[in-house]
Amino acid sequence: MTLRWEGEEADARAARRAAAEHAELLENSAGEPITVANEFAEIRVRLVRTRNGARLLVESPKSGQWVSLCPLELESLTWQNTATFSAMIGTPFAPLIPDEDEPEPPAPQGADS
Repeated sequence: MTLRWEGEEADARAARRAAAEHAELLENSAGEPITVANEFAEIRVRLVRTRNGARLLVESPKSGQWVSLCPLELESLTWQNTATFSAMIGTPFAPLIPDEDEPEPPAPQGADS
């Protein structure tokens, strides 16, 4: 018996696209990566060149998550306050503002309605 889920093929396509994008970014990296770590987290950052200019690739080796940020996205981090980062840390592995086309995640088990 093989278990399947709704959206399985869409998830697989998205994973393949993300892996190809990540590989292309790594091929166009400039210089050596920098690792920043403490007892809670470890991240690796590196400069990558794209056809739209330079970006910063930020990777979490532990989780495999990554994001590439343009200079404006990086600058926008300086506009935030501590509460924004606390909210982001409070819901790990999830966006602060979900995409409109993604369904809301299910309520935690045991939550009363």
